[in-house]
Amino acid sequence: MMKWLVVLSALVAFSECLHRMPLIKGKSAREYLEERGTWEQVRQQFPYRPMAKFYQTGTESMTNDADMAYYGVISIGTPPQSFMVVFDTGSSNLWVPSVSCNSQACQNHHKFNPQQSSSFVSNGEALSIYYGTGSMTGILGSDTVEVGGISVANQVFGLSRTEAQFMAYMKADGILGLAFQSLASDNVVPVFDNMVSQGLLSQPMFSVHLSGNSEQGSEVVFGGIDPSHFTGQITWIPLTSATYWQIKMDSVTINGQTVACSGGCQAIIDTGTSLIVGPTSDISNMNSWVGASTNQYGEATVNCQNIQTMPEVTFTLNGHAFTVPASAYVSQSSYGCRTGFGQGGSQQLWILGDVFIREYYAVFDTQNQMVGLAQSV
Repeated sequence: MMKWLVVLSALVAFSECLHRMPLIKGKSAREYLEERGTWEQVRQQFPYRPMAKFYQTGTESMTNDADMAYYGVISIGTPPQSFMVVFDTGSSNLWVPSVSCNSQACQNHHKFNPQQSSSFVSNGEALSIYYGTGSMTGILGSDTVEVGGISVANQVFGLSRTEAQFMAYMKADGILGLAFQSLASDNVVPVFDNMVSQGLLSQPMFSVHLSGNSEQGSEVVFGGIDPSHFTGQITWIPLTSATYWQIKMDSVTINGQTVACSGGCQAIIDTGTSLIVGPTSDISNMNSWVGASTNQYGEATVNCQNIQTMPEVTFTLNGHAFTVPASAYVSQSSYGCRTGFGQGGSQQLWILGDVFIREYYAVFDTQNQMVGLAQSV
């Protein structure tokens, strides 16, 4: 994003010069260009935006944990205490472990110490959040939170006192939710909403690039997009609900045949879920169509030698087709090959998780309540 800021600064500087710099015999740049009939053309190409130098975007690098989770480092407090958090578009609260937590999950993670932050304010309100893999309980407090170089004042967040056993195996310390406030426990204002309301961003949007094959390079950009991570045009899809990042899915097809979501359904774009998750019957049908068999653990396995000949799966979202090849929906490990289609979703709501987002750069626009998708590179 730095190169775009440099270009923007140059344009602003040039525009300011057009307003101020004398050229010939006391004439301003504007007068000089108006005499030649080119002022309007130049003005449109280099619009005058005196506040642009105060706008910013924040780029947060994320670590790819075996294509299963993506997390980055934030800081909380004065002086700052650092934590690794999952950036989760499927939830809305920020929370980290606290020194008051005695659960096993807290013992191998960084813990926030309120007494070591001069800017911490406790409100003592209880917090309880449930996820697909476990839950946490704790209390709320507020402090300065820094994400991607952006400092958010008076951010309310959770300090865990208990955490589910599963979270002991998470590499990340906590979770930073990026869904809407309507979904937040205790109606806490999410971090991104505060970035917008505090005037910290150039645009009320953020975007996500997820790398594949455990490679680095994943990032979330607050306040804009990074064109280096996608090719072609961004397709904009309106939200059907401003809770999750929820959109209309028309169908799931393989070789031109509808294999799931017949008649339409709802789906959410969720960075906090590893797989593409849907109703049991639909997922079973999809796995059958791609030649997978379900093992004793409920995992859909395929012969690794067949990946090159397995069909693409197309997800049609609000009339736009997004295709995911077998190389993207099949994961390979020393234990074999498994599809990235998971059972457990409801008939009403699918989850398009990391398997999908790795293929499509995702832009989340709060002002217009849309999701933008473009082919990742």
